Amino acid sequence: MRTIAISGKGGTGKTTLAALIIRWLRDKGIERILAVDADSNVNLNDVLGVELRETVGAIREEMRVKVSSLPGGMTKQEFLGYKIHSSLVETADFDLIAMGRPEGPGCYCYANELLREILKTLGENYDFVVIDNEAGMEHLSRRTSQRIDDLLIVSDATPRGIVAAGRINRLIKELDTRVGKKYLVLNRVNSPPSSGLEEIIRKEGLELAGLVPEDKSLLDTDRSGKPAWPALAQSSAYKAVSKIMEKLI
Repeated sequence: MRTIAISGKGGTGKTTLAALIIRWLRDKGIERILAVDADSNVNLNDVLGVELRETVGAIREEMRVKVSSLPGGMTKQEFLGYKIHSSLVETADFDLIAMGRPEGPGCYCYANELLREILKTLGENYDFVVIDNEAGMEHLSRRTSQRIDDLLIVSDATPRGIVAAGRINRLIKELDTRVGKKYLVLNRVNSPPSSGLEEIIRKEGLELAGLVPEDKSLLDTDRSGKPAWPALAQSSAYKAVSKIMEKLI
């Protein structure tokens, strides 16, 4: 199993990039792909064109409420495993699971420990796991225990965006999160980065994996509310992501 995670500040196009990567993997003949929507603002399913049944966050809350009255004499772990597998959306191209809202006051810590183990086991059934992150990496250290092989930190081509990406890069080093290789991806760009921007990238200790152009067809699809999945392979962004993925894989 190889895990690819996408992170970055809000509005940088992380979800579309995740969908493009999933599409590229599928087009390369990879059949066992698990997409994980780890953003509390769940919308990867909309881009991929599938309907969610339930989120892991909602299951966790149900577990907290029903802990003393589980059905049919089921153990906590059996009930949680059943519910998580029931929430898995299976398609011919990929499977999808959504984490849902983040932990709040009074979170059910035992349930989260079980979630980490179940998600680790679930991931072992796939060749690739692609995680669409929310900004920052703290929730990954709380919710999952599997290694992240490739982390793509997404930014726009601005000094402020690059500095924010650098903060995420430094934050990862402070957390108990196992990350292999880390890369910067500049998204929605129309020209190569200036020498000044390249200098900021170097100062932030980031390795630039590639540039993804702003793609009008994908923007129009997003504005229309239609899923991007059918149009991804014909986009200029897909060609750019293909070059990035050929470097990684």
